[in-house]
Formats: sequence, C-alpha cells, structure tokens
Amino acid sequence: MAAGMAIAGGVAVAQDMSEDSIAERIKPAGQVRMAGESSAAQSGGSSEPRSGEQVYNQACAACHAGGVLGAPKKGDAGDWEERIAKGMDVLLDHSINGFNAMPPRGGCGACSDDEIEAAVEHMIAGL
Repeated sequence: MAAGMAIAGGVAVAQDMSEDSIAERIKPAGQVRMAGESSAAQSGGSSEPRSGEQVYNQACAACHAGGVLGAPKKGDAGDWEERIAKGMDVLLDHSINGFNAMPPRGGCGACSDDEIEAAVEHMIAGL
C-alpha cells in the first residue's frame, strides 16, 4: 500500500494512496437523475421505503430532537397533545405540505408520503 503526505493546517498527514482510497476520495458528491427515472434504479439501491426511524434520523431529528423553532420534540406528550387532537390527517397534511416554520416534507424532498407518515408515527410512538 502506498502512502502519501498532505499538509492539513500546517501539519503533515499520511494518506492512503491505493487506487480504492483515491477513488473513494474523488467520487462524485451526487448524481443527476432525469425525470421519470427512479433513484433506486440509478444507484443500484433498494427500492424499499425507509423506516420511520430512518427518516426521523436522516431528516426530522435536526429540528424535532431539540424543539428547534417550536418543533414538537419526539416523544414529548405535552408538545404533541394539541397536534394529535387535530387528527392524523392534519398531522400528515402539515408534515407533507409544510406548516409554520416546517418546510414541506420536513426538508426531505426525496421522502414519499408513506415515509413521512412512518416518521410522524415514530415521533409520536408511545405517547
């Protein structure tokens, strides 16, 4: 395995110079997807929907873990009481279309309606 040196903040740092390591460092940060193509087909990934916990951890936790801008905190019955009283249809409408400071889909544009619903159910589970 070949190693190279790089300067980071004035300190020499050893880097793995193997082909695999170099390929990993220079791989594209994203992909272009044409309308009508599924992201799973392009990436070779699973077309299975993400769980509510996965969506929460990837998108919702940024605001709902700490109550940012008034977001109801996951598992906090007091934060959710009035919202739950309006019914699941209203919760889903607000989650999908946005409400107050929350953007549509909580900022997870790649999330399906079912994934958003699973995330909401995850946040209110056990209340």
